[in-house]
Amino acid sequence: MSVLVGKFAPNFTAKAIMPNDSIEDNFNLLNYLGIKKDPTGKVTKEGKIGVLFFYPLDFTFVCPSEIIAFNNRVKEFKLRKAEIIGVSVDSHFTHLAWKNTPVEKGGIGNIQFPLVADLTKSIARDYDVLVGGAVAFRGTFLIDGKGVVRHQVVNDLPLGRNVDEALRMVDALQFHEEHGEVCPAGWNRGDTGMKPTAEGVAKYLKGNAKKL
Repeated sequence: MSVLVGKFAPNFTAKAIMPNDSIEDNFNLLNYLGIKKDPTGKVTKEGKIGVLFFYPLDFTFVCPSEIIAFNNRVKEFKLRKAEIIGVSVDSHFTHLAWKNTPVEKGGIGNIQFPLVADLTKSIARDYDVLVGGAVAFRGTFLIDGKGVVRHQVVNDLPLGRNVDEALRMVDALQFHEEHGEVCPAGWNRGDTGMKPTAEGVAKYLKGNAKKL
């Protein structure tokens, strides 16, 4: 499996169901995040943070719990200027049907982030999460405002992901970008960071080693 961390996120254009249930025929990742590049590939305008996640299939089992968990935290992500984007190999018609199915009947309800239709499976291939040529693993990719993947985690099909961890990684990225400090083990929003120097490590461990 490819490690995309530190690399530019593979861009894509595909059909998607938007939060208002409209069909976007040419949903483009970079455009949606507001990231612009010149013909040489240099970023000329930074955009929002993206949390791109893949799930196996609509109308399945673990998937609705994850999608609803993301949706329950949409406001928290948006407060951080981060956009959630879901992707599966289903069609946009299936996405819409699932949105229109009540939660109590196995649907996902009126979720407020785009669901991308990866019918050709090219997006899953580009992110190297396609399994058996059929469906995608539960991959989550944190993309910064310059379009670079800064974090990725991939779960096997039976293992639901932790959405709060995805939110924590957004916090950690923003803390690092704002303060220039690094985030030690178990760091959460509001915690002390660490200066990336020998002295900074020593100072942090002196006061926090027993809490780790």
